Amino acid sequence: MVDAANLLDPAQEQALSQTLIAQKQASGRSLVVATIPDLQGYDIADYGYRLGRAWGIGDKESNGALLIIAPNDRKVRIEVGYGLEGILTDALSSQIIRNAITPRFKAGDMPGGIAAGVDQITTLLALPPEEAKARAAAAETEARSADRGGSAILGLWPIAFIILFIAMRLMSRGSGGGGGKRYRRGGSSMPIILWGPGAGGSGWGSGGGSSWGGGGGFGGGGGFSGGGSFGGGGASGGW
Repeated sequence: MVDAANLLDPAQEQALSQTLIAQKQASGRSLVVATIPDLQGYDIADYGYRLGRAWGIGDKESNGALLIIAPNDRKVRIEVGYGLEGILTDALSSQIIRNAITPRFKAGDMPGGIAAGVDQITTLLALPPEEAKARAAAAETEARSADRGGSAILGLWPIAFIILFIAMRLMSRGSGGGGGKRYRRGGSSMPIILWGPGAGGSGWGSGGGSSWGGGGGFGGGGGFSGGGSFGGGGASGGW
Protein backbone atom coordinates (compact mmCIF):
# COMPACT_ATOMS: atom_id res chain seq x y z
CA MET A 1 0.00 0.00 0.00
CA VAL A 2 1.57 3.26 -1.17
CA ASP A 3 -0.55 6.37 -0.62
CA ALA A 4 1.61 9.02 -2.28
CA ALA A 5 -1.48 11.16 -3.02
CA ASN A 6 -2.49 11.21 0.68
CA LEU A 7 -6.04 10.05 0.03
CA LEU A 8 -6.25 8.00 3.24
CA ASP A 9 -5.83 8.81 6.89
CA PRO A 10 -3.38 6.64 8.89
CA ALA A 11 -6.10 4.34 10.23
CA GLN A 12 -7.58 3.75 6.76
CA GLU A 13 -4.15 3.09 5.27
CA GLN A 14 -3.27 0.63 8.03
CA ALA A 15 -6.57 -1.23 7.65
CA LEU A 16 -6.11 -1.60 3.89
CA SER A 17 -2.49 -2.68 4.32
CA GLN A 18 -3.56 -5.42 6.72
CA THR A 19 -6.22 -6.58 4.25
CA LEU A 20 -3.65 -6.79 1.45
CA ILE A 21 -1.13 -8.65 3.60
CA ALA A 22 -3.76 -11.15 4.74
CA GLN A 23 -4.83 -11.69 1.13
CA LYS A 24 -1.26 -12.43 0.07
CA GLN A 25 -0.69 -14.85 2.95
CA ALA A 26 -3.96 -16.71 2.38
CA SER A 27 -3.89 -17.12 -1.40
CA GLY A 28 -0.37 -16.37 -2.59
CA ARG A 29 -1.86 -13.74 -4.92
CA SER A 30 -0.69 -10.16 -4.49
CA LEU A 31 -2.69 -6.95 -4.76
CA VAL A 32 -0.88 -3.64 -4.39
CA VAL A 33 -2.65 -0.28 -4.11
CA ALA A 34 -0.80 2.84 -5.24
CA THR A 35 -2.15 6.38 -5.21
CA ILE A 36 -0.20 9.08 -7.02
CA PRO A 37 -1.11 12.76 -7.40
CA ASP A 38 -0.91 12.62 -11.21
CA LEU A 39 0.42 10.53 -14.09
CA GLN A 40 3.21 12.93 -15.13
CA GLY A 41 1.84 13.00 -18.66
CA TYR A 42 1.71 9.22 -19.09
CA ASP A 43 -1.30 7.22 -20.19
CA ILE A 44 -2.51 5.36 -17.10
CA ALA A 45 -2.41 1.97 -18.85
CA ASP A 46 1.25 2.46 -19.72
CA TYR A 47 2.02 3.87 -16.27
CA GLY A 48 0.39 0.90 -14.56
CA TYR A 49 2.16 -1.59 -16.83
CA ARG A 50 5.55 -0.02 -16.17
CA LEU A 51 4.98 0.32 -12.45
CA GLY A 52 3.85 -3.29 -12.09
CA ARG A 53 6.95 -4.52 -13.91
CA ALA A 54 9.31 -2.17 -12.06
CA TRP A 55 8.01 -3.18 -8.66
CA GLY A 56 7.94 -6.88 -9.54
CA ILE A 57 4.50 -7.37 -7.99
CA GLY A 58 3.65 -11.03 -7.57
CA ASP A 59 5.91 -14.01 -8.12
CA LYS A 60 7.55 -15.44 -11.22
CA GLU A 61 4.14 -16.71 -12.31
CA SER A 62 2.87 -13.10 -12.09
CA ASN A 63 0.09 -13.74 -9.59
CA GLY A 64 -0.13 -10.04 -8.90
CA ALA A 65 -2.38 -7.06 -9.57
CA LEU A 66 -2.09 -3.32 -9.09
CA LEU A 67 -4.84 -0.82 -8.28
CA ILE A 68 -3.59 2.63 -9.21
CA ILE A 69 -5.40 5.92 -8.57
CA ALA A 70 -4.34 9.34 -9.90
CA PRO A 71 -6.79 11.87 -8.39
CA ASN A 72 -5.50 15.00 -10.12
CA ASP A 73 -6.02 13.30 -13.49
CA ARG A 74 -9.24 11.64 -12.27
CA LYS A 75 -8.05 8.26 -13.53
CA VAL A 76 -8.04 4.78 -12.05
CA ARG A 77 -6.71 1.47 -13.35
CA ILE A 78 -6.55 -2.17 -12.37
CA GLU A 79 -3.37 -3.65 -13.87
CA VAL A 80 -3.27 -7.44 -13.95
CA GLY A 81 -0.26 -9.77 -14.09
CA TYR A 82 -0.14 -12.68 -16.53
CA GLY A 83 -0.95 -15.26 -13.87
CA LEU A 84 -4.23 -13.59 -12.91
CA GLU A 85 -5.55 -12.69 -16.35
CA GLY A 86 -7.84 -15.74 -16.37
CA ILE A 87 -9.30 -14.75 -12.99
CA LEU A 88 -9.24 -10.95 -12.85
CA THR A 89 -10.15 -10.47 -16.51
CA ASP A 90 -10.46 -7.18 -18.38
CA ALA A 91 -14.25 -7.46 -18.15
CA LEU A 92 -14.24 -8.07 -14.39
CA SER A 93 -11.72 -5.27 -13.86
CA SER A 94 -13.96 -2.92 -15.82
CA GLN A 95 -17.00 -4.01 -13.78
CA ILE A 96 -15.22 -3.32 -10.50
CA ILE A 97 -14.09 0.12 -11.62
CA ARG A 98 -17.48 1.03 -13.06
CA ASN A 99 -19.70 -0.34 -10.28
CA ALA A 100 -17.64 -0.15 -7.09
CA ILE A 101 -14.91 2.47 -7.46
CA THR A 102 -15.85 5.39 -9.68
CA PRO A 103 -19.38 5.97 -8.27
CA ARG A 104 -17.79 6.64 -4.88
CA PHE A 105 -15.04 8.76 -6.41
CA LYS A 106 -17.67 10.86 -8.18
CA ALA A 107 -19.38 11.39 -4.83
CA GLY A 108 -16.10 12.61 -3.34
CA ASP A 109 -15.53 9.48 -1.24
CA MET A 110 -11.99 8.54 -2.27
CA PRO A 111 -11.29 6.23 0.71
CA GLY A 112 -14.63 4.48 0.18
CA GLY A 113 -13.91 3.91 -3.51
CA ILE A 114 -10.48 2.48 -2.79
CA ALA A 115 -11.84 0.23 -0.03
CA ALA A 116 -14.70 -1.01 -2.24
CA GLY A 117 -12.30 -1.81 -5.06
CA VAL A 118 -9.93 -3.64 -2.75
CA ASP A 119 -12.81 -5.61 -1.23
CA GLN A 120 -14.07 -6.81 -4.62
CA ILE A 121 -10.62 -7.62 -5.98
CA THR A 122 -9.48 -9.51 -2.87
CA THR A 123 -12.77 -11.43 -2.82
CA LEU A 124 -12.08 -12.61 -6.37
CA LEU A 125 -8.47 -13.48 -5.61
CA ALA A 126 -9.55 -15.59 -2.63
CA LEU A 127 -11.89 -17.78 -4.69
CA PRO A 128 -10.98 -21.34 -5.73
CA PRO A 129 -9.68 -21.33 -9.32
CA GLU A 130 -12.76 -22.95 -10.86
CA GLU A 131 -15.20 -20.58 -9.18
CA ALA A 132 -13.05 -17.59 -10.07
CA LYS A 133 -12.94 -18.64 -13.72
CA ALA A 134 -16.72 -19.16 -13.74
CA ARG A 135 -17.23 -15.60 -12.51
CA ALA A 136 -14.81 -14.35 -15.13
CA ALA A 137 -16.70 -16.19 -17.87
CA ALA A 138 -20.02 -14.72 -16.68
CA ALA A 139 -18.54 -11.22 -16.77
CA GLU A 140 -17.22 -11.78 -20.29
CA THR A 141 -20.68 -12.93 -21.43
CA GLU A 142 -22.29 -9.86 -19.89
CA ALA A 143 -19.73 -7.58 -21.54
CA ARG A 144 -20.31 -9.15 -24.96
CA SER A 145 -24.09 -8.78 -24.56
CA ALA A 146 -23.67 -5.11 -23.70
CA ASP A 147 -21.44 -4.61 -26.73
CA ARG A 148 -23.98 -6.25 -29.02
CA GLY A 149 -26.74 -4.05 -27.62
CA GLY A 150 -24.69 -0.93 -28.22
CA SER A 151 -23.86 -2.01 -31.76
CA ALA A 152 -27.54 -2.63 -32.50
CA ILE A 153 -28.45 0.88 -31.33
CA LEU A 154 -25.69 2.41 -33.45
CA GLY A 155 -26.93 0.43 -36.42
CA LEU A 156 -30.33 2.13 -36.16
CA TRP A 157 -28.86 5.63 -36.62
CA PRO A 158 -28.81 5.57 -40.47
CA ILE A 159 -32.46 4.40 -40.56
CA ALA A 160 -33.50 7.08 -38.06
CA PHE A 161 -31.66 9.70 -40.09
CA ILE A 162 -33.45 8.72 -43.32
CA ILE A 163 -36.87 8.73 -41.61
CA LEU A 164 -36.19 12.13 -40.06
CA PHE A 165 -35.04 13.54 -43.40
CA ILE A 166 -38.16 12.31 -45.20
CA ALA A 167 -40.41 13.68 -42.44
CA MET A 168 -38.73 17.09 -42.64
CA ARG A 169 -39.17 17.19 -46.41
CA LEU A 170 -42.86 16.26 -46.15
CA MET A 171 -43.44 18.90 -43.49
CA SER A 172 -41.69 21.46 -45.66
CA ARG A 173 -43.93 20.71 -48.65
CA GLY A 174 -47.12 20.60 -46.60
CA SER A 175 -46.58 24.02 -45.04
CA GLY A 176 -46.32 26.01 -48.31
CA GLY A 177 -48.13 29.36 -48.49
CA GLY A 178 -48.95 29.45 -44.81
CA GLY A 179 -47.42 32.90 -44.33
CA GLY A 180 -45.14 31.79 -41.48
CA LYS A 181 -41.47 32.69 -41.88
CA ARG A 182 -39.11 29.69 -41.83
CA TYR A 183 -35.47 29.99 -40.89
CA ARG A 184 -32.93 27.62 -42.38
CA ARG A 185 -29.27 27.17 -41.54
CA GLY A 186 -27.01 27.44 -44.57
CA GLY A 187 -29.92 27.40 -47.03
CA SER A 188 -30.84 23.79 -46.24
CA SER A 189 -33.77 22.23 -44.44
CA MET A 190 -31.55 19.35 -43.32
CA PRO A 191 -31.52 18.95 -39.53
CA ILE A 192 -28.19 19.15 -37.79
CA ILE A 193 -27.22 15.73 -36.46
CA LEU A 194 -24.62 15.67 -33.73
CA TRP A 195 -22.81 12.38 -34.07
CA GLY A 196 -20.79 10.97 -31.20
CA PRO A 197 -17.09 11.75 -31.31
CA GLY A 198 -14.84 9.15 -32.88
CA ALA A 199 -12.67 7.01 -30.64
CA GLY A 200 -9.53 8.91 -31.56
CA GLY A 201 -7.22 7.21 -29.06
CA SER A 202 -4.04 9.10 -29.81
CA GLY A 203 -1.07 6.78 -29.82
CA TRP A 204 1.53 7.36 -27.13
CA GLY A 205 5.12 6.37 -27.53
CA SER A 206 6.97 5.06 -24.52
CA GLY A 207 10.30 6.50 -25.47
CA GLY A 208 10.61 8.63 -22.33
CA GLY A 209 13.60 8.26 -20.10
CA SER A 210 11.78 7.85 -16.80
CA SER A 211 13.62 6.01 -14.05
CA TRP A 212 11.15 3.15 -13.77
CA GLY A 213 13.75 0.97 -12.10
CA GLY A 214 13.06 3.03 -8.99
CA GLY A 215 9.35 2.33 -9.10
CA GLY A 216 8.22 5.41 -11.00
CA GLY A 217 9.30 7.88 -8.37
CA PHE A 218 8.28 5.78 -5.36
CA GLY A 219 11.85 4.74 -4.67
CA GLY A 220 13.40 1.33 -4.29
CA GLY A 221 10.68 -0.54 -6.14
CA GLY A 222 8.05 0.25 -3.52
CA GLY A 223 9.29 -2.41 -1.14
CA PHE A 224 7.82 -5.25 -3.21
CA SER A 225 9.62 -8.29 -4.50
CA GLY A 226 9.02 -11.32 -6.65
CA GLY A 227 9.76 -10.21 -10.21
CA GLY A 228 6.26 -10.77 -11.57
CA SER A 229 5.59 -9.79 -15.17
CA PHE A 230 2.74 -7.71 -16.54
CA GLY A 231 1.40 -7.82 -20.08
CA GLY A 232 -1.01 -4.91 -20.17
CA GLY A 233 -4.14 -6.75 -18.99
CA GLY A 234 -6.75 -4.95 -16.91
CA ALA A 235 -9.03 -1.96 -17.31
CA SER A 236 -9.06 1.80 -16.80
CA GLY A 237 -11.71 4.32 -15.86
CA GLY A 238 -12.28 7.95 -14.97
CA TRP A 239 -14.66 10.09 -12.98
